[in-house]
Amino acid sequence: MPKSKQRKNKKQFISRKTIKEKQDAKLAAEAEAEAEVGVEGGEVVLEEQSTADILLENDFDIEEFQGKAEGFINNNKGLFLGVLGALFLGAALYFFYSNVYVGGQEEDAQAELYQAQQYFEIDSFRLALNGDGNFSGFLDIADNFSGSTKAANLANYYAGVSFLNLGEFENAIQYLEKFSSSDQLVSVMAKGAMGDAYMELGQEDKGINLYKQAGTMNANELTSPMFLLKAGLAMERKGDFAGAKEMFEKIKEYPSSTQAAEAEKYIAKVQAQM
Repeated sequence: MPKSKQRKNKKQFISRKTIKEKQDAKLAAEAEAEAEVGVEGGEVVLEEQSTADILLENDFDIEEFQGKAEGFINNNKGLFLGVLGALFLGAALYFFYSNVYVGGQEEDAQAELYQAQQYFEIDSFRLALNGDGNFSGFLDIADNFSGSTKAANLANYYAGVSFLNLGEFENAIQYLEKFSSSDQLVSVMAKGAMGDAYMELGQEDKGINLYKQAGTMNANELTSPMFLLKAGLAMERKGDFAGAKEMFEKIKEYPSSTQAAEAEKYIAKVQAQM
């Protein structure tokens, strides 16, 4: 065979061998990398499985566990019975307080309140406040049944209005501030009554502010225009004609009220002074 052809075949043989060696080296490197990943992955799986199968790996015996639990309960029976007894006693006391004691207190307070209200209705405010010797007045009801009855809370309102009618304005404020209610009408009346008391004491800014609050809270055709008018007239007396006009304008939002019929008259009056 000619030398040139032999060299050509030899060159081809060497090239193929080199390529195969490179391929083998690449495959070996990939296999080594996969082996490392497999080991790392195996560790992760092993860690996850050790948590999930811990009971199985340690031959967990549920009967043995139940026996130990029962033994613990038996050994601490006194403690368990004491806790259960305390819980039962607490529930029983709460039931007694909320349904028997408070219920009885409320009934007694309502009976006393009814008699005081009768005096209030006929403007016998002193008797309404102090009682007549047979029945308690608003002051005793508010004091003796405070914190637990609705009647005592309402007695604060009646006491405040009674003092207001008697000209004892500071006492009126004291009792009206104690009163709180979700009743939309009575809560507004209490706010307005405090406004009256502050106005009588010469604290006009506080009075006007309370009138404005009463005129805008729990909007209705009865109380809202009444206290808006009081606020407007008080502001007019102070020379705040723009503020007074604003109050009178709001009265027109209650067209069915008696105050709305005269709203334009009040508006015209303050406009003439602006």
